[in-house]
Amino acid sequence: MQSNQKWSSKIGFILASAGAAIGLGAIWKFPYMTGMNGGGAFYLVFIAFTIIIGLPILIAEFIIGRGAGTEAVQAYNKFAPKSLWSFIGHWGVAGAFLLMSFYSVVGGWVLIYSALSIPGLIIKENANYAELFAQITGSPLIVILGLALVMLINIVVVSLGIQNGIEKASKVLMPLLFIFFIVLVIRAVTFEGAMEGVRFFLQPDFSKLNAENILYALGQSFFLLAVGISVMVTYSSYLSKDVSIPFAAGSVSIMNIIVTLLAGLAIFPVVFAFGLEPTEGPGLLFIVLPEAFSGMPFGELFLSLFLLLFLFAVLTSSFSMLEIITAAFTNKKKRSRKKVAFLAGLLVFIVGIPAALSSNVLAEFKIFGLTVFDATDFLVSNIMLPAGCLFIALFIGYRMDKSIVKEEFTAANQLSQGSFQTWYGIMRYLAPITIIIVFLTSLGII
Repeated sequence: MQSNQKWSSKIGFILASAGAAIGLGAIWKFPYMTGMNGGGAFYLVFIAFTIIIGLPILIAEFIIGRGAGTEAVQAYNKFAPKSLWSFIGHWGVAGAFLLMSFYSVVGGWVLIYSALSIPGLIIKENANYAELFAQITGSPLIVILGLALVMLINIVVVSLGIQNGIEKASKVLMPLLFIFFIVLVIRAVTFEGAMEGVRFFLQPDFSKLNAENILYALGQSFFLLAVGISVMVTYSSYLSKDVSIPFAAGSVSIMNIIVTLLAGLAIFPVVFAFGLEPTEGPGLLFIVLPEAFSGMPFGELFLSLFLLLFLFAVLTSSFSMLEIITAAFTNKKKRSRKKVAFLAGLLVFIVGIPAALSSNVLAEFKIFGLTVFDATDFLVSNIMLPAGCLFIALFIGYRMDKSIVKEEFTAANQLSQGSFQTWYGIMRYLAPITIIIVFLTSLGII
């Protein structure tokens, strides 16, 4: 394996993995999903799923990837040769492909907003920001242009490899994300009426919970950790043996939870202060941000900085999706990374066009009552990610050699035998049973 296909440091791997997890899921999708599913109760269930199920599965993906030392498809083949288990890697590549096809559409929205904010074309007196969002997403030319530019950036960075592309970008972008988020939170909570939004976000009302939004909370926990589609299997295949996998996975999970907390505290105080609806949906963030910055000195400047930060977060996540696709087709037949990245990016762009047009010319085209964008989101977030996590839990609990699993779990750390047995028990019993129960309950079977 080439030297630039290894992480140069532990912090580089952790920040890149956090970047894969912390992106649109935490900043864009999490706030509106929380708003549409009851606020504080949804957030509490999300945190519980993240710690009890998501974190152990993230550890499992890291173990599979580093243990195999190769990308996702070949990793499952290595530990279960000539068996059906290899389909988990293919499932992951397909999931990453579909996820990126609609994810990059939203990335295009962010890119367009960023470009408009720099010359001061967003914040205006008596502006209707909901109408502005509708105008931008309602233009086929604008949304397709945004999608194309996001894919082009991804192709360039992934073509450069791990150290020179993804790792260098993540080391700069992830710290900036936290700094600017803290600035936005400070601004948000100073609005009159902001505390009502804080209470909505942090005060649980369990009467608003039902089987459907519990499934959404499970899917959201997997979405935000980027588990279930073996992205982290590919990332950890570039990881050296002197890094503690539980420590690295715990660091990524903690950063993830912190960012969702900051996102909620940045968004919901503004929503309630300006009388907006927390159930606004995918456009929530693009309406709330201009409102938040419009009433402060140098608001346009701060909006531009935050949108650039938002764009950075989008890109660090999308890098991981294109990487798993590129790695799968590069390693198999030693193809050129640059050529594979270009072809994969081009194909994702083409498949993403219907999702991009879901807010304009294809708005009336429905799949089971959902637009192409929403249907793809539902398929990936609520079916493919949980199912992928179930397959991974079963693989590591019942198929992979336990001695290899233990060796990877305990390498470079002083965790006790009991810690390993507890985690292993979660993978064999708690994780599969929980995922199956949530699935069956959401379908009304139990």
